[in-house]
Amino acid sequence: MRTLCASTLIGEFFVIGFAGLVAMKEPDLSTATVWTVCGVLMALSVLLCGMITRPGGVQLGWALQILLIAGGVFVPSMFILGAAFAALWWASVHYGRKIDEAKARFAAQAQAQAQDRTEPGGNPA
Repeated sequence: MRTLCASTLIGEFFVIGFAGLVAMKEPDLSTATVWTVCGVLMALSVLLCGMITRPGGVQLGWALQILLIAGGVFVPSMFILGAAFAALWWASVHYGRKIDEAKARFAAQAQAQAQDRTEPGGNPA
């Protein structure tokens, strides 16, 4: 799960940066405000890469997805991009967990087979 989620978050890092460039063209927003908000969100996306497997990591990722969609108020294309990344986030979490479960199942099977080979009276391979 970690690899898929981290890939999504790194993609979001770049999208947030590009959205900041677009938001700078808005006359109502100051450059300092745009880059403070974008900088915090970009830092959060990078920090979340290392926090995915920790408690609350996935929930913080969902919070970031909501913030990206809400960014559409200032940069309308973020409604679409935020929704697309929210869908990617869901897929990363959902399929990442399935992959982790399958890896654990295969590792348990391999360990059981290795144990059968080393036990007295076990069938040698």
